[in-house]
Amino acid sequence: MSKPQLPDLTGWRQAHIGHWLRLAMEQFDLRVMNLIAQHPAVPLGLSNLVARGQVGAAHIHITRHLAQGGSRLTDLAMRAGMTKQAMGALVDQCEAWGMVGREPDPTDGRARQVRFTDAGLAWLGAYRDAVAQAESELRQSIGDEVATVIAIGLEAYSGQ
Repeated sequence: MSKPQLPDLTGWRQAHIGHWLRLAMEQFDLRVMNLIAQHPAVPLGLSNLVARGQVGAAHIHITRHLAQGGSRLTDLAMRAGMTKQAMGALVDQCEAWGMVGREPDPTDGRARQVRFTDAGLAWLGAYRDAVAQAESELRQSIGDEVATVIAIGLEAYSGQ
Protein backbone atom coordinates (compact mmCIF):
# COMPACT_ATOMS: atom_id res chain seq x y z
CA MET A 1 0.00 0.00 0.00
CA SER A 2 1.46 3.35 -0.95
CA LYS A 3 1.46 6.34 1.35
CA PRO A 4 -0.87 9.16 0.42
CA GLN A 5 1.05 12.04 -1.11
CA LEU A 6 0.49 15.64 -0.21
CA PRO A 7 0.27 18.06 -3.10
CA ASP A 8 3.56 19.83 -3.72
CA LEU A 9 2.99 23.01 -1.78
CA THR A 10 6.61 23.60 -0.78
CA GLY A 11 6.75 27.20 -1.95
CA TRP A 12 5.20 28.48 1.27
CA ARG A 13 8.19 27.19 3.27
CA GLN A 14 10.48 29.76 1.63
CA ALA A 15 7.93 32.50 0.97
CA HIS A 16 6.64 33.67 4.33
CA ILE A 17 7.47 36.65 6.49
CA GLY A 18 9.43 34.63 9.05
CA HIS A 19 11.73 33.36 6.31
CA TRP A 20 12.30 36.88 4.97
CA LEU A 21 12.91 38.23 8.48
CA ARG A 22 15.54 35.55 9.12
CA LEU A 23 17.32 36.25 5.84
CA ALA A 24 17.20 40.01 6.42
CA MET A 25 18.58 39.63 9.94
CA GLU A 26 21.40 37.41 8.69
CA GLN A 27 22.28 39.94 5.99
CA PHE A 28 22.10 42.87 8.44
CA ASP A 29 24.25 41.08 11.04
CA LEU A 30 26.79 40.06 8.39
CA ARG A 31 27.08 43.68 7.23
CA VAL A 32 27.51 44.85 10.83
CA MET A 33 30.28 42.30 11.39
CA ASN A 34 32.05 43.33 8.17
CA LEU A 35 31.91 46.97 9.24
CA ILE A 36 33.25 46.12 12.71
CA ALA A 37 36.14 44.18 11.19
CA GLN A 38 37.17 47.35 9.33
CA HIS A 39 36.51 49.83 12.13
CA PRO A 40 39.69 51.71 13.13
CA ALA A 41 38.82 51.69 16.86
CA VAL A 42 38.59 47.89 17.09
CA PRO A 43 41.82 46.33 18.33
CA LEU A 44 43.63 44.40 15.60
CA GLY A 45 43.23 41.06 17.35
CA LEU A 46 39.46 41.42 17.58
CA SER A 47 39.27 42.73 14.03
CA ASN A 48 41.11 39.64 12.80
CA LEU A 49 38.80 37.34 14.77
CA VAL A 50 35.78 38.99 13.15
CA ALA A 51 37.31 38.85 9.67
CA ARG A 52 38.00 35.12 10.10
CA GLY A 53 34.42 34.45 11.23
CA GLN A 54 35.42 33.56 14.80
CA VAL A 55 33.09 36.16 16.30
CA GLY A 56 29.51 35.32 15.49
CA ALA A 57 25.93 36.18 16.23
CA ALA A 58 26.10 34.48 19.64
CA HIS A 59 28.90 36.81 20.72
CA ILE A 60 26.77 39.76 19.74
CA HIS A 61 24.45 38.80 22.63
CA ILE A 62 27.12 40.07 24.98
CA THR A 63 27.45 43.29 23.00
CA ARG A 64 23.69 43.84 23.02
CA HIS A 65 22.96 42.89 26.61
CA LEU A 66 25.97 43.63 28.82
CA ALA A 67 25.33 46.83 30.77
CA GLN A 68 28.12 49.39 30.37
CA GLY A 69 28.57 49.37 34.14
CA GLY A 70 28.71 45.57 34.25
CA SER A 71 26.24 42.75 34.77
CA ARG A 72 26.07 39.54 36.72
CA LEU A 73 26.28 36.49 34.50
CA THR A 74 22.76 35.37 35.46
CA ASP A 75 21.30 38.77 34.54
CA LEU A 76 23.23 38.86 31.28
CA ALA A 77 22.01 35.38 30.35
CA MET A 78 18.42 36.25 31.22
CA ARG A 79 18.44 39.43 29.08
CA ALA A 80 19.93 37.48 26.16
CA GLY A 81 17.44 34.61 26.53
CA MET A 82 20.21 32.07 27.11
CA THR A 83 21.13 29.60 29.81
CA LYS A 84 23.69 30.66 32.37
CA GLN A 85 25.99 27.89 31.12
CA ALA A 86 25.79 28.99 27.47
CA MET A 87 26.39 32.62 28.42
CA GLY A 88 29.26 31.55 30.67
CA ALA A 89 30.96 29.88 27.71
CA LEU A 90 30.55 33.04 25.60
CA VAL A 91 31.88 35.21 28.41
CA ASP A 92 34.88 32.87 28.80
CA GLN A 93 35.65 33.25 25.11
CA CYS A 94 35.20 37.03 25.13
CA GLU A 95 37.36 37.23 28.25
CA ALA A 96 40.13 35.29 26.47
CA TRP A 97 39.87 37.78 23.60
CA GLY A 98 40.17 40.72 25.97
CA MET A 99 36.66 42.10 25.41
CA VAL A 100 35.35 41.54 28.93
CA GLY A 101 36.66 40.81 32.37
CA ARG A 102 35.20 39.50 35.60
CA GLU A 103 35.38 41.55 38.78
CA PRO A 104 33.94 41.19 42.27
CA ASP A 105 30.41 42.54 42.56
CA PRO A 106 30.56 45.59 44.85
CA THR A 107 27.08 44.82 46.22
CA ASP A 108 27.60 41.09 46.88
CA GLY A 109 30.97 39.65 47.82
CA ARG A 110 29.93 36.17 46.63
CA ALA A 111 29.06 37.32 43.12
CA ARG A 112 31.12 38.54 40.19
CA GLN A 113 30.27 41.03 37.50
CA VAL A 114 31.15 40.84 33.83
CA ARG A 115 32.44 44.19 32.57
CA PHE A 116 33.68 45.53 29.28
CA THR A 117 37.43 46.11 29.15
CA ASP A 118 38.85 49.11 27.31
CA ALA A 119 39.04 46.92 24.20
CA GLY A 120 35.45 45.85 24.82
CA LEU A 121 34.30 49.46 25.07
CA ALA A 122 36.07 50.17 21.77
CA TRP A 123 34.21 47.16 20.34
CA LEU A 124 30.93 48.50 21.71
CA GLY A 125 31.52 51.88 20.05
CA ALA A 126 32.37 50.17 16.77
CA TYR A 127 29.23 48.07 17.06
CA ARG A 128 27.13 51.24 17.56
CA ASP A 129 28.72 52.84 14.48
CA ALA A 130 28.33 49.67 12.40
CA VAL A 131 24.65 49.27 13.28
CA ALA A 132 23.99 52.91 12.39
CA GLN A 133 25.75 52.52 9.04
CA ALA A 134 24.05 49.22 8.22
CA GLU A 135 20.66 50.74 9.06
CA SER A 136 21.44 53.76 6.89
CA GLU A 137 22.35 51.44 4.01
CA LEU A 138 19.14 49.48 4.50
CA ARG A 139 17.13 52.72 4.42
CA GLN A 140 18.91 53.78 1.22
CA SER A 141 18.21 50.37 -0.31
CA ILE A 142 14.48 50.09 0.42
CA GLY A 143 13.57 53.72 1.08
CA ASP A 144 13.23 55.63 4.31
CA GLU A 145 9.43 55.37 4.44
CA VAL A 146 9.40 51.59 3.94
CA ALA A 147 12.17 51.12 6.53
CA THR A 148 10.25 53.24 9.03
CA VAL A 149 7.05 51.27 8.51
CA ILE A 150 8.96 47.99 8.88
CA ALA A 151 10.65 49.21 12.07
CA ILE A 152 7.36 50.37 13.60
CA GLY A 153 5.63 47.14 12.63
CA LEU A 154 8.38 44.92 14.00
CA GLU A 155 8.56 46.92 17.22
CA ALA A 156 4.80 46.51 17.68
CA TYR A 157 4.93 42.81 16.83
CA SER A 158 7.77 42.12 19.25
CA GLY A 159 5.89 43.78 22.10
CA GLN A 160 8.55 46.39 22.71
